[in-house]
Amino acid sequence: MTLPPVPPTDLNLPQRTLLGPGPSNVHPRVLRAMSLPCIGHLDPAFLEVMNGTIDLLRYVFQTENRLVMPVSGTGSAGMEAALVNFIEPGDTVIVGVSGLFGERMADIVGRAGGRLVRVDAPWGEPLDPDEVATALAAHPGAKALTVVHAETSTGVLQPLEPLARLAREHGCLFIVDTVTSLAGVPVKVDEWGLDVVYSGTQKCLSCPPGLAPLTAGERAVEVLKARKTKVQSWYLDLPMLVSYWGTERFYHHTAPVNMVFALYEALRLIAEEGLEARFARHRVNGEALLAGVRAMGLEPFAREGYRVPMLLSVKVPDGVNDLEVRKDLLGRANVEIGGGLGPTKGRIWRIGLLGHSAQRENVLLVLAALEAALGRQGFKAGPGAGLAAAEAVYRAEMATAPPAGASGPKAGGR
Repeated sequence: MTLPPVPPTDLNLPQRTLLGPGPSNVHPRVLRAMSLPCIGHLDPAFLEVMNGTIDLLRYVFQTENRLVMPVSGTGSAGMEAALVNFIEPGDTVIVGVSGLFGERMADIVGRAGGRLVRVDAPWGEPLDPDEVATALAAHPGAKALTVVHAETSTGVLQPLEPLARLAREHGCLFIVDTVTSLAGVPVKVDEWGLDVVYSGTQKCLSCPPGLAPLTAGERAVEVLKARKTKVQSWYLDLPMLVSYWGTERFYHHTAPVNMVFALYEALRLIAEEGLEARFARHRVNGEALLAGVRAMGLEPFAREGYRVPMLLSVKVPDGVNDLEVRKDLLGRANVEIGGGLGPTKGRIWRIGLLGHSAQRENVLLVLAALEAALGRQGFKAGPGAGLAAAEAVYRAEMATAPPAGASGPKAGGR
């Protein structure tokens, strides 16, 4: 076999400002943690990092659950683990579908042998609790209700408390996808009564992709113990994973040690900032971005009152080429934004301000770059209108901020 040309020894990658739906930019401290020497996944020093990671995950999930761990794999592994562990063949599962990731949940339910009942909402709209209630009433004995908190494909934020109450009233588990929402908006696992919750590291946690934080409450654990069949997936079998992440430390698979280092440091950054300050930072920057795109003559896609603060979906104006604008941003400004998926392909942009990427300078950068790119497409956004509108939001926030030295979040910054 002929040896191919040997590639350069050094990777020469561009420095991107990641303002799409994920991954987000990563803090230098997280990258340094990821580059620490690799040690064994049963090394006593690593076991201490595991303990600290679990404690910090409890803080971010706002839970006292015993079952908390990062599943080895991306957010999609978290989705599959959250479903296949609690669904057995023949179980009725009600899935709220309002975008691509609700569709994926529905697909996994079918693959696990569950009896799928869909409650659909148009893309860009939240689920209607009355329709969910009707589905639960029509299917007594349903095993679980599953929804996406922040639908990454549309930018819709689904209120969880009404659905959690419905799940409790009907005696079924409530399984929630928080891949985009965790650490960006409140996810109150205990207070809201969320039974199984999973996420991903690459969005508001601002860690490289590769782990899926997951937690399950006591109701869910009892359901898991009462299974009549083996979990469909060996690799994602939660009782086996708990034997490694719990006190036994029983070998299951070789954990991605350096990814856990990275997650640990990302969670430390969140704890240092404080959840409320972090939520405020995402909110303020999201408001500034929204004001800016509106001032440029662009329209948001998701329904008002149900928008993810840190992931704005924007309609592509008539006569503007979606892909060409995104290529322009990447090529000229090193800024990445996302396009639409499924029925919204070519119709929307998704601009993310996730975790470390949620900074004032990034909001101003993307607005300026987008104005220029639109101008090259013949769309007149009004010179500087977006920047002026965003700056007005920051000025208003600073006017109401606590005095210097007082406690409270700093508008727009880190």
